[in-house]
Amino acid sequence: MTSQFLTPVLQEGDEEVEQSLRPRRFDDFVGQERTKEQLQIALEAARGRGDALDHVLLVGPPGLGKTTLATIIREELGVGIRTVAGPALERKGDMAAILTGLQDRDVLFIDEIHRMNRAIEEILYPALEDFRLDIIVGQGAGARTLTLDLPPFTLVGATTRTGLLTTPLRDRFGMTFRLGYYEPGELASIVSRSARILGVEIEESAGEEIAGRARGTPRVANRILRRVRDVAQVRHSGAVTFDIAREALELLEVDGLGLERTDRELLTAITHKFGGGPVGLSTLAVSLGEEPDTIEDVYEPYLLQLGFIQRTPRGRVITALGREHIDAATPSNGLF
Repeated sequence: MTSQFLTPVLQEGDEEVEQSLRPRRFDDFVGQERTKEQLQIALEAARGRGDALDHVLLVGPPGLGKTTLATIIREELGVGIRTVAGPALERKGDMAAILTGLQDRDVLFIDEIHRMNRAIEEILYPALEDFRLDIIVGQGAGARTLTLDLPPFTLVGATTRTGLLTTPLRDRFGMTFRLGYYEPGELASIVSRSARILGVEIEESAGEEIAGRARGTPRVANRILRRVRDVAQVRHSGAVTFDIAREALELLEVDGLGLERTDRELLTAITHKFGGGPVGLSTLAVSLGEEPDTIEDVYEPYLLQLGFIQRTPRGRVITALGREHIDAATPSNGLF
């Protein structure tokens, strides 16, 4: 399987560059206007009262700005932040240590919160609702519960799959925001800003071309920009023109709709290997050499948005639009 260097999932070595490109204030954050407006009102109200912000759940596919918004919330509140991935919390003691280390009104950001251990999740319930930590000391008949008071804090949870959250946990979030894909104009603004930070000279038309193929995702737009910058530096004078951007995108095999080789292989597999579907997710994953979660969380959301595939009770089915794209997807027809 080809490398996923353009998909919205962070790869090793990407995090440092991503951090440098992330906005730190709402004024620099492009897109998601309704979410920003609601968050700004809630933040101003919390600051005015001197309270901790209500717990926030951010929902959406990878790369749309969930981690960035958590960082902005922390910056706007002027407090500390503790960041942890849901799967990394393996023992109850891990969560207890994190909770007892929080200061007044701090932000606790849990990424992939839907993958958190259920036993650890239960520790969170009283912490989120009453800012207390219940610890069971001893075993059997001699066991007793020790209650520790916690400072008021804000949990910001990020998830790509809301349906995997338990109802008790989901109900404890005071605010839930679903982030949507970005418009090409918004992505062009993000590309322009990132180019300035990276010191890349880029034509407006080149930025628009990159934005148009970034599958509605800022993280993908930034990754394409960095790869285009490489081509401009190695093969040309360093400045990114429209023609250089097109050359680099063809080299990267990113077509006119932003689909990469893996996306097209997925569509081709459903069409030719499985007769157009329906085909089960696990069967499709094995045929592509991918993990089912990667297909479901990374590749399928954009293909579903384009109307190229459908999820049915019996499996995945390719649509007429998907067949049309696969039939036309050759470098000679202008898709690239």
